[in-house]
Amino acid sequence: MNDWSTQIRNATLVLEYAGKKFLIDPMLAEKEAWDGFAGSARPHLRNPMVALPVAVKDLLTVDAVILTHTHTDHWDEAAQQAIPKDMLIYTQDEKDAALLRSQGFLNIRVLKEENHFVDGMTIYKTDGQHGSNELYADAQWGELLGDACGLVFTHHDEKTLYIAGDTVWVKPYAKNLQRFKPEIVVLNTGYAVNDLYGPIIMGKEDTLRTLKMLPNATVVASHMESINHCLLTRAELREFTLEHGIEDKVLIPADGETMAF
Repeated sequence: MNDWSTQIRNATLVLEYAGKKFLIDPMLAEKEAWDGFAGSARPHLRNPMVALPVAVKDLLTVDAVILTHTHTDHWDEAAQQAIPKDMLIYTQDEKDAALLRSQGFLNIRVLKEENHFVDGMTIYKTDGQHGSNELYADAQWGELLGDACGLVFTHHDEKTLYIAGDTVWVKPYAKNLQRFKPEIVVLNTGYAVNDLYGPIIMGKEDTLRTLKMLPNATVVASHMESINHCLLTRAELREFTLEHGIEDKVLIPADGETMAF
């Protein structure tokens, strides 16, 4: 089959995989609709920093929505208003499911570790860590950052695709690479920075580290240039890939760009 992914904005993706179509982590607000994140880099900038590249209605013709977590830049008020209340939505845990029910959504399923579909597709829920060990040792910040999952899509006729989610490089991420050996790895590489504890998602070096573990993989850079605390630009990442000879292995899609796998 012809699988494809469209980079919408930030971590928002539309993924067609094994004949099913998913909207992942929808942030659908108009440009500069809400304040920058306090306690992070460049809080004076309003979010989202860029406009949505497609019409909202064009994002809703999907089989399901998947939320890796419910931070505002992955599930905002505009998404909550635009998405039909009976849309099938998968959440990472019961806590997020309860939040969505309180927002009026009626068709919520909590992801299990393995989620098997009748057509042979499996979606695995994976672990990561949305910041450093030091951040999670701080009770206030640890609670605020909370849990965020990743997603591995597998099918016997398709390439294995891993959406790592909001995580820094931690052992669970490396173990997922070893376990699933994905051909496609979508990394949130915007290098979002917390004032006290540093990066809370991946950056440019993580593309190289990933390819050192999986030399035959293709990395797709996501979660860039849309939110105040994401400091890595596409231009800087492109320069890094050229310096290290991995420019053919790292795709850096523009907002609205579609990639076929």
